Amino acid sequence: MNVETEIREAIDALRDTTATTQDLYRETCALLFFRYGITPTANKLYQLVRKGSMSAPAEALARFWEELREKSRVRIEHPDLPDTLKMAAGELVGRLWNEAQAAAHENLNAFREEAVARVTAADAETQRAEQDAQAANEELEYLQEALDRASERILSLERVLAAERAEKEVLAGQLSAARRQHQALEGELSAARKDFASELEKQRDALRWAEDRHEAAEKRALLEIDRERTTTAKAQKQLAQVRQSNADLAQRQRDELRALQQELGDVRQSLGAAEGSLIKMREGAEQHLAQMNVMREQLSQRTTEAALLQRELELRDEKIKAMAQQMLPAREPSDAQPSTPKTKLRRRKSSPPDGAAGAVAPKAR
Repeated sequence: MNVETEIREAIDALRDTTATTQDLYRETCALLFFRYGITPTANKLYQLVRKGSMSAPAEALARFWEELREKSRVRIEHPDLPDTLKMAAGELVGRLWNEAQAAAHENLNAFREEAVARVTAADAETQRAEQDAQAANEELEYLQEALDRASERILSLERVLAAERAEKEVLAGQLSAARRQHQALEGELSAARKDFASELEKQRDALRWAEDRHEAAEKRALLEIDRERTTTAKAQKQLAQVRQSNADLAQRQRDELRALQQELGDVRQSLGAAEGSLIKMREGAEQHLAQMNVMREQLSQRTTEAALLQRELELRDEKIKAMAQQMLPAREPSDAQPSTPKTKLRRRKSSPPDGAAGAVAPKAR
């Protein structure tokens, strides 16, 4: 605690014991002069007391110096002493008072120097403490700034993390949707495979049925040709044309069958490509959908072509039947025998004797 603080505390204590402002200023003057050895001034008194007007400390200070001078004069009042002795005694007492005052001032100066030294040391210590406190405050400010920067960095990282989490959730949703779409596409592909396999099996059955019918028709035509060897050259020519047309039709059917088999291989390759493209579902689901649409169009086209082929085969069969029916009226004008002998002749053909076979052989020539 420094001297200024002690003085202010002593003045605060005097405020409670003094009634008037003048008494407070007078006690403050005595405190400064006698206890601390400080010569009081009006400005100093007003700074310490801060009460009343500016003239109050000046009046109190003048009264204090007047009282102090009055007390420094020692008067000896005794009726038996002469005036000279009274004056000498008064001067002696005054000198003693002055010497006592001087000794008190010396002691006070020594005490003051010691107090000043202590105050100086305390001030130096206070300055060091203030410097340490300032350094600590600067370090605290630096740490606070670093903490603020770290907090801002943490907030920014948290925002980035939140954004990444949101993006991850969105991507997870997209992946889940893509997986569901992939499963749906796989189901559609499986159903398309089944439909295509069943449709292809139907087409194969239809082709086999058409080939069987064609072979049966060809056999029937050959048998009919063998039975009709005795017909006219026109009938033979028509029969040759029918054979040629049948051969051409069979060749076309074989070629179409090979083409269908080739197209079936292409479709299988397309299906393999579609399966490979399904693995790349993340790169573009729309491309797979387009490929599925193309495959569906191809399947529909193949179904349509197969239906057209079946229709063409039916038309060929109808044409063959029509030609066969045209051949039957061609026989009747060229045959001069009556109907009854023809029946007998047919019965002879079916009989096993050698004579009947010999009767038919010349007619074949």
